[in-house]
Amino acid sequence: QDGYIDFMEYVAALSLVLRGKMEQKLRWYFKLYDVDGNGCIDRHELLNIIKAIRAINGGDHETSAEEFTNRVFDRIDINGDGELSLEEFVEGARKDEEFMEVMMKSLDLSHIVSMI
Repeated sequence: QDGYIDFMEYVAALSLVLRGKMEQKLRWYFKLYDVDGNGCIDRHELLNIIKAIRAINGGDHETSAEEFTNRVFDRIDINGDGELSLEEFVEGARKDEEFMEVMMKSLDLSHIVSMI
């Protein structure tokens, strides 16, 4: 929590992304996407993540980042409070194939590992 990533933290994160169980990965993604650290992901946070993922991965998309974000919230924000709790995020990713695919692609490091 010092604002820096040291080598051991980097290695631990890389190991988790490459070898961790799905539940561990989703929990880690949640913490990463909860930019303000309040324990929930709001629409603005998710929208910024989706835009960043699309900017990195490129390609054409059937829906805009805004439409995709709204669809995610419609599907997995169970209590309708406009925020995704850790539980909603994990369960939603498990139940919604499209959302899970985006989450898994967001930190796909296989191309980096192959270069290393």
